[in-house]
Amino acid sequence: MPADIAAIWVYLAREPLSALTFTLLAWLAAVRLHRLAHYHPLANPVLIAVLILAAGLMAAGIDYRAYFQGAQFVHFLLGPATVALAIPLHRQWHGLRSAMVPAVLSILLGGMLAAALGVGIAAALGSPAEIVASLGPRSVTTPVAMGIAERLGGLPSLTAVVVLCSGAVGAVLGPMAMDWAGIRDWRARGLAIGTAAHGIGTARALSVNMQAGVFSGLAMGLNAVLTALWLPFLWSLLRSLG
Repeated sequence: MPADIAAIWVYLAREPLSALTFTLLAWLAAVRLHRLAHYHPLANPVLIAVLILAAGLMAAGIDYRAYFQGAQFVHFLLGPATVALAIPLHRQWHGLRSAMVPAVLSILLGGMLAAALGVGIAAALGSPAEIVASLGPRSVTTPVAMGIAERLGGLPSLTAVVVLCSGAVGAVLGPMAMDWAGIRDWRARGLAIGTAAHGIGTARALSVNMQAGVFSGLAMGLNAVLTALWLPFLWSLLRSLG
């Protein structure tokens, strides 16, 4: 492992970091716009940063693969950032332990409903089987969702785009929908946003309320594990019956 990390640092020191700089500037601009909008849900900084990056790459005619070569250090940090969610989980463990059973049931049912809606809509529109399979894990965090989609015979690249869009929409509209429904409990809000909007929703929840962020991180992790277990099994069962 130390040798692998050293190799990554050597690569980063050798490659141009213009793409990484552009990514950081886009994020800082997005955070600034989020503050100017008084932290309104529609001004989600992740979504704004993605739009800025996409517009910049299209305007400059830069291929995404070329951009990713310089910005992949951010992708490398995704793993440590996900693991770091264990810190607030540990600090809030007493509150989590008392609500663990209903939380797990809610996450399981929420993940099943999200998968059923994606698959059902695609099937009703007459989409090919690989498209339907790609939409099954749409509420799971991107790396796990891509692995599940590949196992189901779907298109991992399409799944990644769908997951990103689901997370952005969930992070933007989720708080507004819960306000409209009168859901005030931060634990329930965190579970809902983490199950439906995974990483992007969790980042939004952490910026609003720590308790909501903790339960959102729990929902994101458990939903990924549970979906990776039940979805391939159920998919194989349905295909064998069909």
